[in-house]
Amino acid sequence: MKAQYAILRFAKYKGPEIGHIESHNERTKEKYASNPDVDTSRSHLNFHLVMPQRKYRAEAEKQIAEAGCRTRSDSVRVVEALVTASPEFFKGKNRSEVKAYFTEALDFIQKHQPKDTIISAVVHMDEKTPHMHLCFVPLTEDKRLSAKEIVGNKKKLTWWQDEFWKHMVGKYPDLERGESASETGRTHIPPRLFKEAVHLNRMKDQIMAILNDSNPFNKKSKVEELETLLDKYVPGVEAMRTKLKKYDKTYKELTAENAELEKELNSASRESIQKKLEIQRKLSELDELRRTVDAIPNEVIRAYTAQKYVHHGRMNQEI
Repeated sequence: MKAQYAILRFAKYKGPEIGHIESHNERTKEKYASNPDVDTSRSHLNFHLVMPQRKYRAEAEKQIAEAGCRTRSDSVRVVEALVTASPEFFKGKNRSEVKAYFTEALDFIQKHQPKDTIISAVVHMDEKTPHMHLCFVPLTEDKRLSAKEIVGNKKKLTWWQDEFWKHMVGKYPDLERGESASETGRTHIPPRLFKEAVHLNRMKDQIMAILNDSNPFNKKSKVEELETLLDKYVPGVEAMRTKLKKYDKTYKELTAENAELEKELNSASRESIQKKLEIQRKLSELDELRRTVDAIPNEVIRAYTAQKYVHHGRMNQEI
């Protein structure tokens, strides 16, 4: 039987992005084209353990004002806890059993974070694995706004994950505590990066199709179409390059692990083969991300950026 892990992760939000996570968590959009994991035909199965009283940002600002805290534009106003478990844990569990798991997780968080700071706790049943998004205002017991003190460093995050596992294993003894990034030194690669890469690859394919289909008769319309795509694609590539820099260590470590397992394959156990396949999958994903950001050379990006300050007609001449 595969290992079953209790999972708790945190993310911090400062400004406009608070509205974005609210749209996702509360399912206020009709379509989720950027997130193919959402099956809207099952969204009616989602449920709240804590129902929001108002918009996330409005509730955060209200609590912060009542606590008498000053804020800056870069102040963290909302912390989101993502609570789940490995898919194997949920196999065979009915709705009430799933709800019991997340209720237990909510009880744990409420023991360590003031209950009245929690804005919303919603369980999503319409994605691949049940999970809970729990958002709270990072106010301390003595009413200071301090995400840094609550979840702001590796030592504190490790403490949260250790205590979470200790709490949950009391009721679910089969759960294991997964290795944290602070212990392995390996940075977790968030799934959203792969979704962003898929989106960039689609745009790249559209760009190449336009270039291949361009001729003297349709040149003007193709240039306008190309410019519209590049306005989104080039900034997206630049942003992805910046994000990927932090995963260089992860890539090197996966490559080294893969090489070690390669030596063992002749006498490999089933477990080592499975581990090798998992490492190769991750390497493949990282390679795909790198190919995405390298699709357009740096000099083209520089030329495009400079060109934004030049009359539109100049692009007609260059293509």
